[in-house]
Formats: sequence, C-alpha cells, structure tokens
Amino acid sequence: MDHKIKNIISIHDFSTKEINYILSVSQEVYKNPDKYTDLLKGKIIATLFFEPSTRTKMSFETATKKLGGNTIGFEDIQTTAIKKGETFSDTIKIVSGYSDLIIMRTKIEGAARFASEITDKPIINAGDGTNQHPTQTMLDLFTIKQKIGKLDDISIGFFGDLKYGRTVHSLVEAISLYNPKIIKFISSPEFTIGKEYLKILDSKKIKYEILDTPIGNLKDLDILYVTRTQLERIAEPIDIEKLKKKYTITKELLDNENNPNLFVMHPLPRVYEIDKNVDDSKYNLYFKQAENGVYVREAILLILLGLI
Repeated sequence: MDHKIKNIISIHDFSTKEINYILSVSQEVYKNPDKYTDLLKGKIIATLFFEPSTRTKMSFETATKKLGGNTIGFEDIQTTAIKKGETFSDTIKIVSGYSDLIIMRTKIEGAARFASEITDKPIINAGDGTNQHPTQTMLDLFTIKQKIGKLDDISIGFFGDLKYGRTVHSLVEAISLYNPKIIKFISSPEFTIGKEYLKILDSKKIKYEILDTPIGNLKDLDILYVTRTQLERIAEPIDIEKLKKKYTITKELLDNENNPNLFVMHPLPRVYEIDKNVDDSKYNLYFKQAENGVYVREAILLILLGLI
C-alpha cells in the first residue's frame, strides 16, 4: 500500500488498488475465520447510529466481537446528551476519548467527513443521508467477485430507487473503477439516477442505459442490484401501489428473461421490490451478500486499526 488507510468515508477517496487490498484482506478473513479472533482484544469500537440500522450495526458489532473487541454506542439519540443540546462536535470529541474507532450513521450528508476532521481516531461512515455507504459497497464488491470471479468487464443493472439510494451511489462510483461492459439504470422516472453519477461514467467512457422497465432488459446482465424506495427521504406523496405493480422483481419475471447466469443483490431491508418467491431461486444472492458483511467489516476494522 502507498499509504495507510485512515478512515472509510467515501468510495470517492479510494483507488482501485486500495479497494482490491481491502477485498484481499476480506478474503483472508473469510477463508480463515479463526485466525484473527484475538486481534481486537482490549479495543473499544463506538457505534453512533443517529439513524436506524439493523444489518450494518449488527454486522459491525458481530465483526468486533468475533475479533475479540467490545462495543459501546447508541441507536437512539433520545437517550443521549444530544437530546439535551450537546453539539455533534462535542459528542465526537467525548466518544473519541472512550474508544479506539468510531462507526457512525447519520441523516446529514458529510457528517462523517466532518467527524474525521474533529478526531484523530478512525471514522467509518455507515451511511450519511442519500450520499454514501462505503462499507456496504465493499461487501457488495466482495460478493460480486466471490460469485462471478471478477469485477472487470461485468454487466450490472441497478433497479429501484436510484435517486435516494446511497448504496447505489457508492457502488456506481466503485464499479466505474473496474471498466464494466455496461451499466443499466432501471427505475420509474421520479427515481432516476442523478446526473452527477452519469458524468462520472461519461468521463470514463463507460456505456450505460436509462430504462423504465426490467422487462427485456435483464438478458445480458451478470448482476441486478435492487434497492428499496427510500420513503423516509421523500417529501412528496408517492403512489406505492402503482410502483409495486411495475417495479417488483419476481421469479417469473427473471425466468422469462432467460438468463441463467443472472444474480440478484439487495442491500436490504426490502419492502416490495423483490418478491419472496425469488428467495429459494438460483438468482438469490442477497442473503449471502448480507452474511459477507461480517467478513468485510472484520477486515476493515483490522486495517484501520493497523492490526493486519
């Protein structure tokens, strides 16, 4: 490595070489899960979740405990001094004195970056508003490479809420580093991908398509990356029933596309966008994807703390 990885804030901060390094360490942890069980002994990991989380928070806590460390933190600011008026800056400074590394999720874009400027303890962005979710992207890349054997020259489709879905934003930036064959953005018009991400692809001469239906558009894909409608980030009323009719992935739809090499991913939780009849099908990769989060987050903790 050219330099030590200090924080995980945004995929934009990483080179292909650095991402590949994180993925290689993740593979080592995956292959040898018992090799690293005591490396976090005596370490305290703080989990500051200003916004709800299930998989991210629990997988980080699981990763910490599998490595022999302990966690402190909160998942409801109503029980913290923030409720009394303590500033975000003061909270970060105080928690830095109690911990060796801070993992945080917030509704405010850029909050993790700001936190990294306040403390010298490593910061992991576990999601900041509609902006980035870099550790999710690392586990997504790990899962794709594990299943397909490569990250270069693949065909990937993004389906669902591409406007507000931060996991999509992070993964588009990351996959653009690996020269994909084509990227397909499939969504209803009100949830189309932001122009800033298309500019990234244009600058790298990566082929993409903007589509409003999955029907007939999945035949040549390796991965279909599905994301839920981010209702908590939408101010205007949305006709969910209308979306359900047109934007739900079912086993029948996948079978009709006649692509036996297609795998479906989802950062979860899902609402209506993947029917449960896909769960027991050959297309399902999302539960393995969630499991992989533990291995990748173990690797990230070890790297940031300089233990591997």
